[in-house]
Amino acid sequence: MAGLDKDDEAPDFELPRDGGGSLRLSELRGKPVVLYFYPKDDTSGCTAQAIDFTARKAEFDALGVAIVGMSPDSQKSHDKFKAKHGLAIDLVSDPEKKVLEAYGVWVEKSMYGRKYMGVERTTFLIAPDGRIAQVWRKVKVPGHVDAVLEAAKAL
Repeated sequence: MAGLDKDDEAPDFELPRDGGGSLRLSELRGKPVVLYFYPKDDTSGCTAQAIDFTARKAEFDALGVAIVGMSPDSQKSHDKFKAKHGLAIDLVSDPEKKVLEAYGVWVEKSMYGRKYMGVERTTFLIAPDGRIAQVWRKVKVPGHVDAVLEAAKAL
């Protein structure tokens, strides 16, 4: 499955979030949302990405843009991850991988010739009307947040 593309409706979800409770995508309707999918809490690339988004959060806030990170990790794992690195972004948990599959980011990966299922680092910029404005697949962390911020400014 190729996953979702520009102008597609972003699938709604309600998932457990860091700090308890849940987050529903449709409750953010009316404002742009950066929804980024990452493989695992507290790994080097995922930590760098979360720190980059946190560092630029004030600029996203000034544009009225919500930032939501999602991985299959548990709420408890997210809480530890946020506390350890002083993260200021929302993190949601998809342990059953239903939303990861709906967005087409739960994919077969390969490392050292071994195939396994995992999260492909992907970012979606969702417009205020709930449609996907831009997609970044197979994200490389350095410079990524700058590109997302520029796209958000253009919305």
